[in-house]
Amino acid sequence: MKVITILGARPQFIKAAAVSKAFSQEDNIDEILLHTGQHFDANMSDIFFAELGIPKPAYNLGIGGGSQGVMTGQQLIEIEKTLLMEKPDWVLVYGDTNSTLSGALAAVKLHIPVAHVEAGLRSFNRSMPEEINRVITDHISTLLFAPTDTAIQNLAYEGISGETCLNVGDVMYDAALLYGEQAKNQSSVLKKLELKAGSYVLATVHRAENTDDLSRLSVILKSFGAISQHQQVVWPIHPRTRKVIDKNNLHFLLGEGVRLIDPVSYLDMVMLECSASLIATDSGGVQKEAFFYSVPCVTLRDETEWEELIKLGWNRLAPPLDVEEVTTALMMAIGTQGKDFNPYGDGKAAEKIIREIVRKTV
Repeated sequence: MKVITILGARPQFIKAAAVSKAFSQEDNIDEILLHTGQHFDANMSDIFFAELGIPKPAYNLGIGGGSQGVMTGQQLIEIEKTLLMEKPDWVLVYGDTNSTLSGALAAVKLHIPVAHVEAGLRSFNRSMPEEINRVITDHISTLLFAPTDTAIQNLAYEGISGETCLNVGDVMYDAALLYGEQAKNQSSVLKKLELKAGSYVLATVHRAENTDDLSRLSVILKSFGAISQHQQVVWPIHPRTRKVIDKNNLHFLLGEGVRLIDPVSYLDMVMLECSASLIATDSGGVQKEAFFYSVPCVTLRDETEWEELIKLGWNRLAPPLDVEEVTTALMMAIGTQGKDFNPYGDGKAAEKIIREIVRKTV
């Protein structure tokens, strides 16, 4: 059996790592990785793939930038060419990027079954391109692998149910179990940055809704500056975010306690997450990683797809609209703990995904 896995961004490779490892243990499955190149990431070097224990993609289409339509259209054209040449039995897609939608559309139009990992997530905000991508992908996929019961319920509300929808747990929890201990054993980032565990707030900001809106970005910068008077803020800054700050001369909004650093390797990022007193982020994946490593989180967005973490008390929303409110949310979250319950499965999502794909192929 041949499976083509379509990926477009660094976080998707991390999600795919656990599944790809499980694929590699199957004698009769040949998995081929296709990278659309949607998000350029200089950290996706040989070291990155070595840390994850997966090979570099067999295909890299190099399609990134441009408008939503241009990017999605070009990806659709080039993915279709690859599928016609490789003739896979399945196409596997992750999450909610343009690459996810393009891969699913190309496959379904060629009558190739599609497996969607992270199915059923909803922000209920149709102004987000990611929401459109995930909704359409769910409605055209053959198998929908949901990470939580909430995701299954979301699919049912949209008329998608039955044996095609399975709660297998979250592949990111698989990855957290795989790489958490590895990071502690191999990463020297704390020593390099002269940090002590529990002595800093870790920040990540990259979403367009925050970086492209100077009002929201200014609130975030001022809030980080305010909280840095109490604890150092360590911020591996996304190139796009740095570019906006530089272009608009916004550095003056940050206090001396905000430490901007270059993006770090995957294992170094895991180590920074494990050791932080608090994580402030607008990333979906980082929200969950904070939970997996028992670190409180504040999400700098208006909504989150991971509502379970809000209910459990590990995460709280702080839309970047008011400096005082965001700063208060950050301060109040430090040192807190949520409920001791894991809604994301048993760490064996990858095994369940592969078992179901094999079962549907026979």
